[in-house]
Amino acid sequence: MTKRWWAVLAALSATSIYGVNHTVAKALMPTYIEPFGLILLRVAGAALLFLIISFFFPTEKIDKKDWIRIIASAIFGMVVNMLMFFKGLSYSTPINSSVIVTISPILVFLLSAVLIREKITWLKAFGAILGLLGAISLVLFGPQITTNAPNIPLGNSLILINATSYGIYLIVVRPLTKKYSSITLMKHLFVIATIINFPICFSEFKQVDWLNLPFDAIWRMSFVVIGTTFLTYLLNIYALKQLSASTLGVFVYLQPVIAIVYAIYAGIDQLDFLKIVAAFLVFVGVFMVSKNPAQKRKAL
Repeated sequence: MTKRWWAVLAALSATSIYGVNHTVAKALMPTYIEPFGLILLRVAGAALLFLIISFFFPTEKIDKKDWIRIIASAIFGMVVNMLMFFKGLSYSTPINSSVIVTISPILVFLLSAVLIREKITWLKAFGAILGLLGAISLVLFGPQITTNAPNIPLGNSLILINATSYGIYLIVVRPLTKKYSSITLMKHLFVIATIINFPICFSEFKQVDWLNLPFDAIWRMSFVVIGTTFLTYLLNIYALKQLSASTLGVFVYLQPVIAIVYAIYAGIDQLDFLKIVAAFLVFVGVFMVSKNPAQKRKAL
């Protein structure tokens, strides 16, 4: 298997975890923890994991000129992105959130073309459209889950901001992936994110009744920290070493499909012809984009 296909597998794994996370994290809020409290747990937990694992890898010195890009990556990828997503998810539904984030590739396409003059081929564009059609059809023509969703329009708007922020993060961080190891990058990004998020999130974090959490809450929190944060960011950084930001962004189309598959597994949804067709469109779209070689680009 080539390095490119290992990168595709990494991106697919990260997206799968994200898809399940929409339902797993939703069940935590606000019963066990508020959105911002969950974010502090997430970034601090991931920072600790990356700090521990970094002791087993060579130490890399960060060039002074790269610190601005690293701080910007932390802000867009681990602060604005997370704050908007979890707050939006608490107001909206898992399926809505999983579908709205599918606009991220479109934003990455536009931002890549403007900021780094990345060439967008017809194959990529057509694959993205196919994937978008498949994802949107799940919401436009399928049933909606509205339980525990007090303000869906506001939630959807916040998730839209989240998708935009994540798209900027993919573009800003990519040059760093060519220069530093994944462990070095993630260690610095999450430590910075923890420092920035702390004053915003601590009030909700300290309200959690940590000593009396049931197992259902503990495994879900562990999944968010270890799976949705530690593993996904590590996998995406690895994927960015071989794939363009716009190619990686298209994998987000898989999230609504995975979210519905997980809902079926949990017994809260049923498989029908529409979902099968939608899933087919999403997978074809991702395949078309992933087959297209990354285009050469100029650094920011």
